[in-house]
Amino acid sequence: MSRAALQITSTVRLNTGYHMPILGFGVAYGFDKPVDTRVVTKPSVLEAFKAGYRHIDTARFYDNEAQVGEAVRESGLKREDMFVTTKIHSGLHGYKRAQATVQDSLTALGFDYIDLYLIHDANSGQKLRLETYKALLEAKTQGYIRSVGVSNYGVKHLEEIENAGYERPAVNQIELHPLCQQRPIVKYCKEKGIIVQAYCPIIRGRMDHPVIIELSQKYNKDPAQILLRWSLQHGFVPLPKSSQPARIHSNAQVFDFELTEADVGLLDSLDKGKAGAISWNPVDVA
Repeated sequence: MSRAALQITSTVRLNTGYHMPILGFGVAYGFDKPVDTRVVTKPSVLEAFKAGYRHIDTARFYDNEAQVGEAVRESGLKREDMFVTTKIHSGLHGYKRAQATVQDSLTALGFDYIDLYLIHDANSGQKLRLETYKALLEAKTQGYIRSVGVSNYGVKHLEEIENAGYERPAVNQIELHPLCQQRPIVKYCKEKGIIVQAYCPIIRGRMDHPVIIELSQKYNKDPAQILLRWSLQHGFVPLPKSSQPARIHSNAQVFDFELTEADVGLLDSLDKGKAGAISWNPVDVA
């Protein structure tokens, strides 16, 4: 499928054989401004469904799995038509704790299975994160999880999984936008068939760079739409987040235009490496 032919219903095939929608909706509320995540999550997810999203990205750490599950049930949509991701953060790592955490997520979401379960970060150290990965793979074998992946993993952490003899992650979710392109990680993932998800794809609203503004005017699109289109045309799976209905809808309206190769290159040239990160971006932890 050409980049131009992408639609909000388009999917990418994971190495597990399952298909994941190429645009996700993030619900990591409260990290850039103070909000009660349990209050804003359900109405925002329901609005996202109205806008056409079928891919929701939550985490144990966000404290809103229950609200995501409620939105899924109240939407009137079929569970099998949705793709829901959650994550286990380093404070819960370890084999037995991970086993219990998967069950906690299933209970909170009210689901029989989770489409994608990620290790949220690598901060627990090699022993515990490998134990956690093993537990997630076993939960996959048991049918509780369909695909297993990681988040905030650098090349070293990905190689650690390979060296341990475990199957490759289906996904690596990292901070990714024109100012922070994580090129070594992206290169490794593409070579190994690991799909790259992009969090903070619209730079938490910090979209005032002259190049972004110039392209926004050229295409008559808002800056967020330009950034999301850049991500899609690179083959990433962006996860924009908003609690504003108008923004939720506009972030989904990125399939009626295409950036030229030259304009993608202009955005590529903005890369500041790690200095361009605007979140925690813990890809270099030991």
